[in-house]
Amino acid sequence: MNSALKSAITTLALSMSLTGSVLTSALAFSALGTTAEFSSTAQVGVVSHRSEVIDDVNIAYREAGDASNPTILLLHGFPTSSHMFRNLIPELADNYHVIAPDFPGFGASDMPAAEDFDYSFDHISKMMTTLLDRKGVENYSVYVMDYGAPVGFRMYATHPERVSGFIIQNGNAYAEGLKDFWIPIKAYWADPSAENGDKLRGFFTLDATKWQFTHGTQNPTQINPDNFWHVQYLLDRPGNQEVQLELFLDYGTNVAEYPKWQALFREHQTPALLVWGKNDPIFPADGAHPYKRDLKNLEFHLLDTGHFALEEYGDEIAVRMNDFLASVN
Repeated sequence: MNSALKSAITTLALSMSLTGSVLTSALAFSALGTTAEFSSTAQVGVVSHRSEVIDDVNIAYREAGDASNPTILLLHGFPTSSHMFRNLIPELADNYHVIAPDFPGFGASDMPAAEDFDYSFDHISKMMTTLLDRKGVENYSVYVMDYGAPVGFRMYATHPERVSGFIIQNGNAYAEGLKDFWIPIKAYWADPSAENGDKLRGFFTLDATKWQFTHGTQNPTQINPDNFWHVQYLLDRPGNQEVQLELFLDYGTNVAEYPKWQALFREHQTPALLVWGKNDPIFPADGAHPYKRDLKNLEFHLLDTGHFALEEYGDEIAVRMNDFLASVN
């Protein structure tokens, strides 16, 4: 910036009797030098909201950090979206390239009608791999939670060499982790009748959504209720319950894959950080301990909270993740 323009900014600020803070901002802007420098500075720590059309479906994703840094893929659970990582992403973005997609039917991604789209974990995992391919990501670490676990582990089963580390948070890969909560869902797997499907619609109500976020937490009043409204708005869209029932039914196919994933854990010994809400009735700690059988390079932590552990233990998880990721990248 030339001296005449600097002088004009200073004169304008003084003539308008600007407060000290505004004057400081104006002078700081003048010192930046060029618009390009200013734009670069403004982007530090910024989360971008992007999308990619995959299989004719618009897949939304959050992205942050320098793409030349190691990539961490964040895979969400039911019934939320990349929104669950809203506070975690900035904690990682200084040192890592972060991608957090919304699965089809969730978050800001498209929601094709259940009868017009293959809502299966196999299909979603292939879509997420396509997203990484288009972003030019060859290797990555992956945070798997709830539905994110079968998506991430299916991606791993196809290309285990691409995964440098796991962060496992209430995401199941062992039959021991499917306890009482799953009884009506298992009945649906055995007999996918309309009657059995209707028995599961209670999982899509506001009371059920609140329960998922607050049950097992130490301070339920400190759980941000914005979570409930964000999720419930999406669940209440016409046709979304049918989408969710398709995924409830298809979840049974993951159980048959568990032995394959476990064998891959034993073979490749991919480093893992487990941070698990131990008071979660959906994926209880019974499903956390078996990882120790197969993963020898495992950092294991049970947290005194529920299903969405990031809501209460986000700061601790972020610290542990940064330490862990530094050791595997």
